Amino acid sequence: MTKQQQVDGIISALKEAYPEAPCALNSTKDYELMIAVRLSAQCTDARVNQVTPALFAAYPTLESFAEATIEDVEEYVHSCGFYHHKARDIVAACRMLLDEYDGRVPDSMEDLLKLPGVGRKTANLLLGDIYGKEAYVCDTHCIRIAGLLGLTDGSKDPEKVERQLREVIPPEESSDFCHRIVLHGRAVCVARRPNCAACTLAPYCKHANA
Repeated sequence: MTKQQQVDGIISALKEAYPEAPCALNSTKDYELMIAVRLSAQCTDARVNQVTPALFAAYPTLESFAEATIEDVEEYVHSCGFYHHKARDIVAACRMLLDEYDGRVPDSMEDLLKLPGVGRKTANLLLGDIYGKEAYVCDTHCIRIAGLLGLTDGSKDPEKVERQLREVIPPEESSDFCHRIVLHGRAVCVARRPNCAACTLAPYCKHANA
């Protein structure tokens, strides 16, 4: 099997297993997604989705977030962990969106990385989900499963994994591929005990065929 055949097979199998490829974080506005992703750092998506309804109700506009005190935001995001840093970044990023980006989440990697609390993983997700651009979101599921499949060399470094995935996953497939990998990592290829016997990716997986 060639590398291209492997990649095509993986993408096809993921599409069949997970026809829809939604972001697991709930939001209705571009800046809400930015905030939700910031809260998800070292926190489960399920917990973030429990926290954000009250948070977004308390601060229904970008302006209200920009005018909020960090201490008040901390009260809403406390259960997400690292709440001092997260609240600080949320308020600062919202102020920056208003001051420098006309109230919109920017559509380039360069500008996104200027926002407080936004790293490459977050920036990639925002580019893919908001603007439909190529997006290689290298979270823990993606890093682990890409290594097991043999799409990367097994590196745990997010930027190195991103570079390697860019070489094999077509840009137009990248965002949905990463969302589907997350779904697969939760349902089948779980970290502690991958269920290779039930895995639709097994025919294309280096680990399953070792």
